Amino acid sequence: MRINLVVALVLTILGGSAAMAQPGQRKMLLNSLGGILPVKAQVSVETYLGKVSVRVVDSVMANNTAGSEVTHAKIRNQRFHNGSIELELAAKPLATAGEAARGFVGIAFRMADDESKFECIYLRPTNGRAEDQVRRNHSVQYVSYPDYPWQRFRKETPEKYESYVDLVAGEWTKIRIEVQGDKARLYVHGASQPTLIVNDLKHGPNQAGAIGLWIGYGTDAHFANLVVTPK
Repeated sequence: MRINLVVALVLTILGGSAAMAQPGQRKMLLNSLGGILPVKAQVSVETYLGKVSVRVVDSVMANNTAGSEVTHAKIRNQRFHNGSIELELAAKPLATAGEAARGFVGIAFRMADDESKFECIYLRPTNGRAEDQVRRNHSVQYVSYPDYPWQRFRKETPEKYESYVDLVAGEWTKIRIEVQGDKARLYVHGASQPTLIVNDLKHGPNQAGAIGLWIGYGTDAHFANLVVTPK
């Protein structure tokens, strides 16, 4: 018991208010920037809709250049292979973003140390209640950086790596991603059934690496209450 308390205290100091709930599990309230490394993003701590959170903003677009698929805030000292990743997120397009912006927001996982490759599942919040049914069908997306962007998936295997889920831009949304081997499942709003099933993660079953709070072009996002449970 004493050892567990000491470990929890160390994680709190090093990981941005982290605490151990069960063996191997790491909780981060995301109420500080300790343990967070911004990559092509601006990060800050803010209270948003009643929750203290880490805000991640697309700084690449803010500099009037093309958006980047590697825009994220990396969680330091967290190596992930198999298990689950849970958190709450809220995102919307920046006021200065163009029409292509959707508030792209999600989780990058199994990320190489140099960010050269990773898996990612993300949401398009403004699609969730669009009047266009085709846009609704593209509410969630799996991509595998760098070889499998959404454009390639949509051309070669339409509908296989995308799905619909009810979303509201700017509102808190709870998600959970379960990963095992070359398979991943996305759960949204605490549902017992997955919104998206991926049976062939493109980097294979043995890839492991960091976790990133991921955003896409023109996004203003908040993240809170991260829980990582390895298996």
